[in-house]
Amino acid sequence: MGLADLLREPALAGVDVDGIERMQVHRAIIDRKPMIREVFTEIHRLMLSLEAKYLPTTGVRLEIGAGAWPIRESDPDVLATDVVPAPHLDRVVDAQALDFPDGSVRTIFGQHCFHHLPDPEAFFSELSRVCPPGGGTVLVEPYWSPVATILFKRLFASEDYDKTAQGWTTSGSGAMSGANQALSYIVFERDRARFERLFPQLEIVHLAPVANHLRYLLSGGLNFRQLVPDAFTTPLKGLETLLGPLNRALALHHVIVLRKR
Repeated sequence: MGLADLLREPALAGVDVDGIERMQVHRAIIDRKPMIREVFTEIHRLMLSLEAKYLPTTGVRLEIGAGAWPIRESDPDVLATDVVPAPHLDRVVDAQALDFPDGSVRTIFGQHCFHHLPDPEAFFSELSRVCPPGGGTVLVEPYWSPVATILFKRLFASEDYDKTAQGWTTSGSGAMSGANQALSYIVFERDRARFERLFPQLEIVHLAPVANHLRYLLSGGLNFRQLVPDAFTTPLKGLETLLGPLNRALALHHVIVLRKR
């Protein structure tokens, strides 16, 4: 038994990671873990601020893969969708076959879900179709820092972190299983020239690491035990600020904004 197994959140024992029960358990974990709830709320605010800055158009605003803590918790005007139905979500939506008219969507938000898409090219094609010029997507994904590369490779048995994968597609064996957490590195860093050649209408207007690594890690996120008391939240946030110049080496996640030209 490895360290990740010892630190695993007990409430998830026996839970199907691809089923609705996983969402229910995750929501309960968020309710009792203020530290990770604050991290998610900060991510919401960051994504919303980037939408306001870079996507100056009108239309439907929706989140794909909304999971247990959708952006709607911070902005009720954002439609909460997922491929797995749940009572707290608005509807079931497949990001690779969006049920929205051409040019009708201002923003597609995605928190930790892009790497779960079996066919990212289908998503980019749909993004290009449903968004008008000036619309686009805001994605938060696992980063490719040295720390992230070491941790994500070892933490999740149901997901890989393979920066050397030859293609963009994955097995997609379930809503959460079979993913490659290094997908955003592959598409937007390693294969950026290919992305720009295939989708010239989609411009990468923002790509930056997110400075929440200490609180995210020590809170245990949604899948592991919390390692420090909630009283450490404010000092840890201050330490993250001090470590800001080292974000590219330490960050666990980053945010990407794509805008339709």
